[in-house]
Order: sequence, then C-alpha cells, then structure tokens
Amino acid sequence: MDEVDELQKERRTLLALAYRMLGTVADAEDAVQETYVRWYRQSDADRKRIENPPAWLTRVASRICLDMLGSARARRERYVGEWLPEPLPGESAIASAVPIDPLDRITLDESVSVALMVVLESLTPAERVAFVLHDVFAMPFAEIAETVGRSPEASRQLASQARRRVRERRAGAASRQQHDAVARAFAEATMTGQLSTLIALLDPNVVLRSDGGGKVSAARRPVVGADRVARFLLGISHLKPTAITEPTLTPEGLAFLVTIDGRTDSVISVDVTGDRITEVYIVRNPDKLTLWR
Repeated sequence: MDEVDELQKERRTLLALAYRMLGTVADAEDAVQETYVRWYRQSDADRKRIENPPAWLTRVASRICLDMLGSARARRERYVGEWLPEPLPGESAIASAVPIDPLDRITLDESVSVALMVVLESLTPAERVAFVLHDVFAMPFAEIAETVGRSPEASRQLASQARRRVRERRAGAASRQQHDAVARAFAEATMTGQLSTLIALLDPNVVLRSDGGGKVSAARRPVVGADRVARFLLGISHLKPTAITEPTLTPEGLAFLVTIDGRTDSVISVDVTGDRITEVYIVRNPDKLTLWR
C-alpha cells in the first residue's frame, strides 16, 4: 500500500475525532483537510523522518481543533438563535470510526449523542480536547500534553475535570431501551395531539432547544417547562400539517426525521432521565442536515 492509500485510511478516524471536538461535520471536514494540507506541505525528507504518520496526523488534527474551538466561541456568540451540535444518522461512519473500544467511562454511541455533545460545549477547549483524546480515543496523557501544550499531569487534570462535569450532567441518563420506549410514547402523543399525555412524559423543567441558524424559522430562545414545551410541539404539528415524522435510528437511540414534500425539514431527538424527557433538541439548520438528505 502506498503512502497516499495509507494516509487516506486515517481520514475516517480523523473525521470521527474532529467531529467529537467541534460538533459539526463541516467543521470536522475543514480540520481534517487542513491536517492533510500541513502533511503535504512538508518536504519529502521531513515526511520520511516521521516514524508514525497516523500519530502525527492525530496530533496535528487535534491542535487544529483546539484552535478552531477557541474561535468557535466568538462565532457562537453571533449565531442566530440556539446553537446545537449536528445530529448523526445511525449508520454514520463518523460515529463508529474509532480505532479501539472507548474506555468504560463512556460508550461509543454516547460519545456522539446530541445530549453529550451539548455538555461538551460547556467545557473549555483544552478540557474538551483532553477528554475526547483520552476517554474516547484512549490516548496517553504524555501525548495529550504535546497537543494541548500542558504537562502530562495538567492534561490529566483537564480530562478529569471534563469527566466530572459530564458525569454530573449525565447522571441518571436512561438506558437505551428506556430512552427508546419514552421516545416512542413522546412521538405518539405529539402526532395524535394528546396534550395531557405529552405533558406527563415531560420533566416539569424540560427544556426545548431549536436550531435554525437564522436560515429557517426556529425558537430563538429555549422553551422551558412541560406545559409550554408540549404546547409548542403541538403547535408545530398544526402549522405543518403536511409534515411526515418518521422514527429513525441515531447513535444515541431513537430520534425522529421530519420531512415535508420529500425534503428533510428537521431532526428531533430527546434526552431521557429516568422515565421523563428532560431535553428536546430540534435541528432545522439545513447546513447541519446534509447527512440526512
């Protein structure tokens, strides 16, 4: 196998890494493209001196993501309405392209769930990079230290802080089976207009976030509370009577694909704690639905 084929084999893994760090496929692709540009920008002699090209690519991609995360904070402040991570279809290669099994602290599916990706948005860039590299990709802290520009011990602390915040925010998360059962009941109540049944499925403090990116209509602010969220969801059904909502598998479990006249309109997913829905995520920004077309 020549150098080009060998390096291209790493592309899927790098996309999986970059998506978990950046939250959208487009940003992940940009990071990976820049990584390869830097590889080929080197002289032949410099490339031959690199003993482990895949490790070099991973380290450079991670540094690029770290820089992009810093600038992303400013972009998110200018974003129109709520910003949500891009949802992945269940068969997405980005979800599964991890070279080894993740550590037992986090499952492979959960590592790309919208709920977890939302939590990762609350971390500092260095915490997020350290967490993804260690807890998902099992990279040693000595190597993480080279990426984030800290000592190995400081890198360990970054990952530990991130892990603690993830555990706090994900405490009580439902099993996949329970999640899917509640999601099915949620869909039925929404599609049949059963207000009281829908409210009963929602946590009293449930939060609904809708991401249109300023390109399509969406709630500009979170909708909070079971009654308000239920009425908001039923209102959408009345406004879009021709919409078709179909269950779809995502890495985190059952979600719902909404199409209108054969065109992808949105992806709706829920976060379940115990037997109640605590978060509803509606992604409508067309830039984040390219994998669903």
